[in-house]
Amino acid sequence: MGAEVGMATQPSPFPENEEALLALARAVRETGYSFTTVTPASHARVNARPRNAEARSLRDVFGWSRPVRPDRLPQGLARLMEEAGAAVSDGGLLRPTIRLSSLDGELFTHSAYPPSAADAVFFGPDTTRFVAAVLAHLDGLERSPRRIADIGCGSGAAGIALAKRSPGAETVLVDINPAALRAARVNARLAGVDGIETRRSDLLQDVEGSFDLIVSNPPFMIDASERAYRHGGGPLGAGLSLSVVEAATERLAPGGSLVLFTGAAIVEGEDGFRDAAGATCARAGLDWSYREYDPDAYGEELDDPAYGEAERIALVVLTATRS
Repeated sequence: MGAEVGMATQPSPFPENEEALLALARAVRETGYSFTTVTPASHARVNARPRNAEARSLRDVFGWSRPVRPDRLPQGLARLMEEAGAAVSDGGLLRPTIRLSSLDGELFTHSAYPPSAADAVFFGPDTTRFVAAVLAHLDGLERSPRRIADIGCGSGAAGIALAKRSPGAETVLVDINPAALRAARVNARLAGVDGIETRRSDLLQDVEGSFDLIVSNPPFMIDASERAYRHGGGPLGAGLSLSVVEAATERLAPGGSLVLFTGAAIVEGEDGFRDAAGATCARAGLDWSYREYDPDAYGEELDDPAYGEAERIALVVLTATRS
């Protein structure tokens, strides 16, 4: 089966009924469900196997986004999917419009595969890497942050993981995408985490005050469709990442820090994003460090003419601190 076989041709919007979606996610969690979400490229390859044309388990439905016969679902689950707007009818089958992924002992709702809608809520291996990077930074802090911002929060995974470990902190999950904010609210409630606020804002323009910790995993690709979760804009997709650095330099409290997990296109051995981000940090008087998390990711993107000068795309972590 090809990636689009058995699926509607138009992407489905992320559900708007948060209460019903929360009830569905809790019901799935009670079954013992877990799923590690892979890259879209791996997902397409696995789903293309002929035996995977239809779902046979909840992992097939809510992990692999395969259409399912309603009578194969546990009792009551088809009704919950329909009430939540988490399924569409597809030739006698139910096709899920959400996924549920496991991370940090929690389940996170996000958009079904393929995440082709302009406002898709993405969750994938980079989410896992990002959360690992921010938790490693948190472990090294001398004092627990009292105010945290997750810029471009998507599913809210990083902010929720930080809030779980920062009792009493105020954590603001920021995104310009209303669908992402719906997912983040559901996921925070699903995790039972307090102190979470969601805010629709372009970077921190509509958020007040300073922060002890700002984290972000912004889009960093060149995406012709300009999907919210993927398109970074600017030089080789670095535009939004540089904007996050600039915003953070203005809003870090004394002793506050930024952890930015992003991608950088390397041209002739030179990392233009590192140079530009480092210069911004230096002008603001911040101490900063930079490392390549993975020197060669997303190699398939190099086929795009927009990356005609790039030799690799690295995943990187920038950390900046106001002393």
